[in-house]
Amino acid sequence: MNAPAPQFEARLARDAAEMRAAQGLRYEVFVAELGGDGELTDHAARLERDRFDAQCDHLLLFDHARGGAVVGAYRLMTGTAAAAGQGFYSAGEYDLGPLLASGRHLLELGRSCLHRDYRGGAAMVPLWSAIADYVAAHHVEILFGVASFHGTDIARLAQPLSYLHHVHLAPEDLRVRALPAHFQRMDLVPAGRIDRKAAVLAMPALIKAYLRLGGFVGEGAFVDHAFNTTDVCLILDTTRMDPRHHARYARPNA
Repeated sequence: MNAPAPQFEARLARDAAEMRAAQGLRYEVFVAELGGDGELTDHAARLERDRFDAQCDHLLLFDHARGGAVVGAYRLMTGTAAAAGQGFYSAGEYDLGPLLASGRHLLELGRSCLHRDYRGGAAMVPLWSAIADYVAAHHVEILFGVASFHGTDIARLAQPLSYLHHVHLAPEDLRVRALPAHFQRMDLVPAGRIDRKAAVLAMPALIKAYLRLGGFVGEGAFVDHAFNTTDVCLILDTTRMDPRHHARYARPNA
């Protein structure tokens, strides 16, 4: 008996139509659902896009049970692509000096989103597996990118931000720092007064996933009023990650 075909397929966008599908999903999540906006957002066509899209690879998640609909997306930018284009997106929020000075192979992850019907389930698994393959193929050593809390009410985010600062702050050699104009201290609650359970519950699933892999955060948050988010910079060094996942993300050829 033949095994059933897999429901999900994760692969890079192959043409302009597939990139537009990713931008359409991003619009539904970041603009329609979360209230964000941007200079190049096309509200008439319902596309969330920016000036970095053209220099990135776009990883898409297709659901074949829904006719091949794009239900997940990730934007991937290597250091080579950043150098040949307009730099990294995250450089608009953080001083990336420590990462750039490391001389190591970098990969910026961004614009991660899932259709609301697929959150909390298995849909992220094929996306992360595809990212691991991309890491190996491009010899990536450090993955990084901004991840967002919804909203800009810092008082509401004091517990999770403080927990990240006190427990998961990046080591000095990788410690990027939010740019001064939008810098928000994260050590808002003393370490001894953090409600760990409340802090973790208040964190988006994506941030928790990076932390489980052994990720760190940069110093300070970036308050992005245009996107209606409070951002932190997550950094994952494949040589320092959780040993349970190291073999997958740090293969010999990587």
